[in-house]
Amino acid sequence: MYDQSCLFEKMKIEEGSEAYTYQLSPYNAELLNINLYLAQAILLEVSTSPKPGLVTKTGNGSHKDMSIMTFMMSSAVLSKAFYELQAIGLSHDGRPEELMKKVRAYGIGVEKELLNVTKGVNTQRGILFAGGVLSAAAGYASSKNLPSTSLIDVVKAMTKGIVAKELRNLQGSGRTYGEKLYEKYGITGIRGEIENGFPSVINYGLPALREAFAKQVNINDALIHALLNLMAVVEDSNVLWRSDWQTAQQTKRVAKEILMAGSVFTEAGRYLLQEACHDFEKLNISPGGSADLLSITIALYLLENKEFPCAIL
Repeated sequence: MYDQSCLFEKMKIEEGSEAYTYQLSPYNAELLNINLYLAQAILLEVSTSPKPGLVTKTGNGSHKDMSIMTFMMSSAVLSKAFYELQAIGLSHDGRPEELMKKVRAYGIGVEKELLNVTKGVNTQRGILFAGGVLSAAAGYASSKNLPSTSLIDVVKAMTKGIVAKELRNLQGSGRTYGEKLYEKYGITGIRGEIENGFPSVINYGLPALREAFAKQVNINDALIHALLNLMAVVEDSNVLWRSDWQTAQQTKRVAKEILMAGSVFTEAGRYLLQEACHDFEKLNISPGGSADLLSITIALYLLENKEFPCAIL
């Protein structure tokens, strides 16, 4: 494991005590908080309620094989992975696209560890990929002393051409469900989001989160509002895998209807949200791709603002 103490330069040791004074190294230390923000993000996402079809602190949504307990087990693994991937990026001396190869190689072992701690249940592979790339990119950008605003550009440089390389012109068996969905529907899923610099997060998730906080709602409701905005635009591979194209489009329409009714800010919006929770469970719909992008939204918001503008309740 990477020793993060090397990021600090010891300046003074008080004689006769164990008190230390540290000065930050030349690295962009602001970016080195991303692994912490991602760890907080995945815990906040799964704890937010109600979320149509998704695991929350109050229920399992459309999932019969997982609960918030499953997510707690895998979230601990992810937290360690984000830290170590950030360290991999920090020590990388080559080009960004070469860093992506290291991220892929590291991720194979983490995927096995995730399945081990959940006893075979696939809970958070999507956010491992998205958050892992973000963590490695933050480490790399920090080592180059780049500003935090450069993070998305580094992500795009790392993953340039990933859709073409991993989804197009595929042959043979043993394909992932993301590859099969691309072949059937032409959607690029989380790969497309990452290669394009998380456009759904930048254009919908983050503006929605800022809008909600401007209305002075609590964290839970702000995250629901951001999720609904993501659900309204994302071609969610999790929904498609569990249903079909028509259902996926209806899922987006439902989210838009809730938003048009006032989202979490009105009684009408909350009523439609509860109806959606009931209907999604009945139809076995789970917008897990949007949930992963909500976690990215939270992490990027915290990178920009350092904290939430309300109490943590």
